[in-house]
Amino acid sequence: MKNDVVAHFDKDRAATYDEQWKPLAPMMDALHLLTRIAFSALPERASILCVGAGTGTEILRLAEAYPGWRFAAVEPAEAMMEVCRQRLEAAGLSDRCDFHQSYLETLPPGPAFDAATCFLVSHFLTDAAARGAFFASIAERLSAGGLLVSADLAADRKDPAFDRLMALWLDLIAAAGMLLENRIRYRQMFGVEVAAQSPQEVEALIAENGFEAPTQIYQSVLIRAWLSRRAG
Repeated sequence: MKNDVVAHFDKDRAATYDEQWKPLAPMMDALHLLTRIAFSALPERASILCVGAGTGTEILRLAEAYPGWRFAAVEPAEAMMEVCRQRLEAAGLSDRCDFHQSYLETLPPGPAFDAATCFLVSHFLTDAAARGAFFASIAERLSAGGLLVSADLAADRKDPAFDRLMALWLDLIAAAGMLLENRIRYRQMFGVEVAAQSPQEVEALIAENGFEAPTQIYQSVLIRAWLSRRAG
């Protein structure tokens, strides 16, 4: 499953990724704002782990707000990592970043991080055990009490509101230029190629794998985000 996702983010998709999703940028802007505030009490020289760094947007936002912080960008898709590098170099931030083009479990041991971000990544792990292990791997790399802001698609498909939320979500991705045939396929693969666990199930996975009970801090249609603290 992981290799399929990485193959999906090829060179052509990486080159147009930010422009394609620009119409939905305000949704993510709110998440970035909340993350900056949630992390505001971290040390002046904090180190931040960005899991599934994509094109580097969260690093750009956090680095601008906190000039003393360092970042580790973990991204398995080579093409996405290349765009991330280019954007951070253009912003003059590459000297504050370490780049690891692979999966999180291959990140070499090192000093614990003060906090981590993981945006729209874990829902690609459709097996609950694998998803739990993924959160545990993040927790292992954080200092005691270290913070995590994670965001994923999450929905209770038994909830009467689900169909309305999905209809609105499909309208949103249509606004981002997704063709009708791809939107139909998206609806079919939701819960198959993308995990469709309920918010309560996601929260339980986080809490059972190295974190205190998470707090939901954001929702925009199907995207939900949680603030978690490493246990113990």
